[in-house]
Amino acid sequence: MQYYFAPMEGITTYLYRNAHHRHFGGVDKYFMPFFSPTIDHCFSKKELRDVLPELNEGTPAIPQILTKRSEDFIWAANEFKAMGYKEVNLNLGCPSGTVVSKGKGSGFLAFPQELEQFLDEIFSKVEMDISIKTRLGRFSVDEFSALLTLFHHYPMSEFTVHPRLQTDLYRGTVRLDAFEPALQYKDIPLCYNGDLRTAGDCEALQMRFPQVNALMLGRGLITNPVLALQSKGEATVQTDTLCAFLEEVYEGYCDIFGSRRNAMLRMKELFSYMGALFEGSEKLVKKLRKTDDWMVYQQISKEIITTLPILKDIPSDFTV
Repeated sequence: MQYYFAPMEGITTYLYRNAHHRHFGGVDKYFMPFFSPTIDHCFSKKELRDVLPELNEGTPAIPQILTKRSEDFIWAANEFKAMGYKEVNLNLGCPSGTVVSKGKGSGFLAFPQELEQFLDEIFSKVEMDISIKTRLGRFSVDEFSALLTLFHHYPMSEFTVHPRLQTDLYRGTVRLDAFEPALQYKDIPLCYNGDLRTAGDCEALQMRFPQVNALMLGRGLITNPVLALQSKGEATVQTDTLCAFLEEVYEGYCDIFGSRRNAMLRMKELFSYMGALFEGSEKLVKKLRKTDDWMVYQQISKEIITTLPILKDIPSDFTV
């Protein structure tokens, strides 16, 4: 079983990905937060800062493209190929309202004819691996059957399914029964994504769907950075490693932003997930979220990491 790190904007930057790979590992692919090309066909400085190959050297990072225009996808894919990347991922799963309102992400699933034309274009003109990440549909699980037939007309390098509808966003439980039809296609590697927050969740998913080739982990892996390793039966969280990892990420943001306060704001978002890793962290995490002083942030974060016990088993419904 392979394990992938799902992209999360504002958290899984190249700094985070590289630090995670160096200190923990266990992840076979790190998917970058999506790049949405414009008609100008150029990268902004911020976008380049995340995708340049020299900033991802040694880390198995995969660019993800979000667009509904085939010409924009083709341009972006060719740019990534020129950078040395071997695979690009088409994002048809993002449920964000601002994305969907533009007909992108999982919003594109509501227009199967346009989607077919798009796929015809990109698969005929892009000479590199194209993987696809999707949801079950826009409004109804009844859409999934036709989408499966459409997608499997094309030589995808891998197919990732998040078994929710766009209208579900991230609410409620994943629709595992509706995921099952994806198992009938055995010629393309299948990846499952959705609500895998503990090693027990991963084990249960593998037992139910042994045909799945890979699991994509998101919030669970951000909360517990050794989740992939634990799912392979290989590791527990070590306090000294965790301290070194967070220090590297924080200092990296200080260098990029030129401001410890701005770096602190980025780290506070990370702690909103990682707080659940520590027993009895609620009050300290709440205090950390409220502070506007980077020195206070450093004091509280150190207290959380060095004084609170790390939970051996994080409940599947954890929240902080």
